[in-house]
Amino acid sequence: MIKVILCDDHALIRRGIRDTLADVPDIDVVGEAGDYGELRSLLRTQACDVLVLDINLPGRSGLDVLHVLKDEGSPVKVLVVSMYPEDQYAIRALKAGAYGYVNKGGDPAQLVAAVRMVSQGRKYVTADMAQMLVESLTTPTTEAAHERLSDRELQTLVMIASGKRLSDIAEELTLSPKTVSVYRARVLEKLGLSNNSELTVYAIRNGLV
Repeated sequence: MIKVILCDDHALIRRGIRDTLADVPDIDVVGEAGDYGELRSLLRTQACDVLVLDINLPGRSGLDVLHVLKDEGSPVKVLVVSMYPEDQYAIRALKAGAYGYVNKGGDPAQLVAAVRMVSQGRKYVTADMAQMLVESLTTPTTEAAHERLSDRELQTLVMIASGKRLSDIAEELTLSPKTVSVYRARVLEKLGLSNNSELTVYAIRNGLV
């Protein structure tokens, strides 16, 4: 039996994933968490084989969680399930220690296949992502400016470009408005931009939103 823990801040999303996996005889969802704090408490008391993890969590992001688990040498294998496009976050997630990446809008059967494969210690990537990885290895490319952003800086960029105010971002990420302002300033500097309007245009042109 494959023991699975779900970590997503939206209860309806967790329910949807739970319902999808509930019909599978060899998979058992043994716990749920809405943020990093709940997840840490759960992992202390509940053993699991696969952690199904969202990228966009309040406080520590899913990418932060990946880094922490990797640094601690955790045996838990992580499958990232996110609404963000594969070409923007999948490679980051794999580099941070994830075993696979699935889009939330994908086929439920794909999620089941991914959980099974990840539980065996194998990497799971979609056909589109496999093609993207091959192209990145065989085609010389110039690194886009946003690829030099930290995980949190990229998250801030995407949220600003999605129309969220700094106060909204601070509340959602459980950070102070001052901290979010620092991230914004770093993004503007690294991308050579001047304001939120230019950030939004950049994000749209580069398929970040």
